[in-house]
Amino acid sequence: MKYYKYPNQELWNEISQRPQMDAKELMNSVEKIMKDVRDKGDKALKAYTKKFDKVEVNEILCSEEELENAENEISDTLKNDIRLAISNIRKFHGSQMPVAEIVTTMPGVECWREARAIEKVGLYVPGGTAPLFSSVLMLAIPAQIAGCKEIVLCSPPQKDGKLHPAILWAAKETGVTHICKVGGAQAIAAMTYGTESVPAVYKILGPGNQYVTAAKMQATLENTAIDMPAGPSEVLIIADSSADIEFLAADLLSQAEHGIDSQAVLVTDDKNLAEKISEEVEKQLKVLSRADIAKESLKNSKIVLMKDLNTCVKFSNDYAPEHLIINTRNSEEIIPFVVNAGSVFVGPFTPESAGDYASGTNHTLPTAAFAKNYSGVSLDSYLKMITFQSISEKGLDNIGPAVENMAEAEGLDAHKMAVTRRLNKIKKN
Repeated sequence: MKYYKYPNQELWNEISQRPQMDAKELMNSVEKIMKDVRDKGDKALKAYTKKFDKVEVNEILCSEEELENAENEISDTLKNDIRLAISNIRKFHGSQMPVAEIVTTMPGVECWREARAIEKVGLYVPGGTAPLFSSVLMLAIPAQIAGCKEIVLCSPPQKDGKLHPAILWAAKETGVTHICKVGGAQAIAAMTYGTESVPAVYKILGPGNQYVTAAKMQATLENTAIDMPAGPSEVLIIADSSADIEFLAADLLSQAEHGIDSQAVLVTDDKNLAEKISEEVEKQLKVLSRADIAKESLKNSKIVLMKDLNTCVKFSNDYAPEHLIINTRNSEEIIPFVVNAGSVFVGPFTPESAGDYASGTNHTLPTAAFAKNYSGVSLDSYLKMITFQSISEKGLDNIGPAVENMAEAEGLDAHKMAVTRRLNKIKKN
């Protein structure tokens, strides 16, 4: 991990840089994949799966037999743990359903909003080096609560050509309607254009690597909405001298093991902590099954020593982390000053892992400083709001003259006459 001691604010932007591929090369590769899938459908999906995942798949859609077998391949203990997570995620997201409230803007003029589910949504669940069945829960449960009619899930197959049984079982438990064995940018293309096996959707949600993120951005040019540009995962920890160094190292490593392009950052006002954390990280790294991945990720990771906690918080807001852990003496006192973050974990006994799996909040969050202008996935992500208005004769009599004058001032005669003809009828009656 790189160590920065009392950096000037001019250096903050440099310190906040995430590992990135060459943007032009990335977009060129993704554009070719998108075009191939648009033109060749399932044939292209199978070819790219063989090329990138080193797997041949005969059928892209999972069969009922695969779903039934999956139920027998995971333990009852894991099923019960997943059900606990489902319950908490449902409670939290279910509380987010908006309630329509009629507002009388003036006598006889009523306005309100009503929520409607996006009918067709696509969920991307990363596979790669780890079967992230927890992402199925985070993406499918709010879609189910919202009432989406079609929920299409894409995830890369394992070396045996199948999806991990926990992904399949979680998808079945949470109402996914189409489960597809395809990953990467090609999966995003499939949900954008539709293929023989994968239905086209109106919105794509879910995290992924830089290829997936670039493909999602490309999808927006094809009239398909996305949740956010959610790329490689990251965490920033604000800590002071009260923090347990074992906890801090464990939290940094829990992020680092996601992938080689993940990033973990510790920001502290305690010099002793800043100088000793690397030693503790190395000690804990030795016992991890994914130590090789974490070790590569740590090359992108940083320790930043600041003069005080206020400066730590300012740096954090500038960095805008996907995950923010506040591990200080009075963690709650920092909450009001957090402006940019995807999800915040408050206090020494609130590890990011809890939010990743089962506390109830969503773990699909903005990365790469997009927390400055994006929210994480929530029930809102699956809803669109439609405005309504109802105007009585009295209401039109009240508001009509103003509308007539404004339309006339803009030179829109037909707009004015749509009101004038009604006002004349009211007067006549």
